[in-house]
Amino acid sequence: MIIGMTRRDKIAVTLPRDLVAAARTAVADGRAASVSAYVAEAMRQRAQQDDLDAQLEAMLERSGGPMTDEERAEIDRLAGW
Repeated sequence: MIIGMTRRDKIAVTLPRDLVAAARTAVADGRAASVSAYVAEAMRQRAQQDDLDAQLEAMLERSGGPMTDEERAEIDRLAGW
């Protein structure tokens, strides 16, 4: 394997026609190198979002959870809103 080259797996998926059309249009317009590259980027973005969501959940858990309505009201009152 060439250094820096990532291992790739080939899979088969079933997608809605409109999403396939959007991917093919992106390729035709030069916004993606291939349908596979388009799908891989979408999956990469989703994985990053999932990771951010998990990090936010962990931070909220460590801090005692999200603000209550009462806490928000107090902040608004102190800020003069």
